[in-house]
Amino acid sequence: MSRNGVVLGALVGVVIGMVGLSFAAVPLYSIFCKATGFGGTPQRATQTASHTLDRSIEIRFNTDVNSELPWVFKPNQRSVTLKVGETGMATFHAHNESATPIVGTAVYNVTPEKAGIYFDKIQCFCFTQQLLRPQESADLPVAFYIDPAIADDHNMDDVSVITLSYTFYRAKSQAFDQAISADNRQAVENQQPAAKTPAATASGAAALAASPRVE
Repeated sequence: MSRNGVVLGALVGVVIGMVGLSFAAVPLYSIFCKATGFGGTPQRATQTASHTLDRSIEIRFNTDVNSELPWVFKPNQRSVTLKVGETGMATFHAHNESATPIVGTAVYNVTPEKAGIYFDKIQCFCFTQQLLRPQESADLPVAFYIDPAIADDHNMDDVSVITLSYTFYRAKSQAFDQAISADNRQAVENQQPAAKTPAATASGAAALAASPRVE
């Protein structure tokens, strides 16, 4: 093989490697953030804190909706004040203003960002996609606590308020889209409200069970 051929092969290999790394970067970055709290990413906990402290912290709630999602989304309470280690509960109201079923997914973070490593979620609607049918509403819960280990970090001594923020986006889910399309076709054919097909039930069950529905 000529020297030019060797060089060309090496360059092609570098380009392929860079493309592969670019695809891996997003999931790796997400894993890194969840493990370290980087960027204000809260932690996911499987149980409550082992103890509480006398120190109290106010948790404020902030919400936003991407322009492509025709939903109303707001907290049912502006803030709660908890002792460190105490489990708190909050709910958020979501309403689909459109005439079509839509699946949404929420991204989240806390500020100040340095508090992310100590903000633990036990339960959250953001762990799953949420399906709202036309004009349907839902109250979406989140349960959380502040890790008592925060008391051992003197960099956190000045933190008395933490803001938990959510932004809802339209989810890109082929399975849900297929289920919604099946519902819509059935409704048109029968000229009556759509009944769930087996495919719709299988693909949408997790999201529908994730939170109670209210009209």
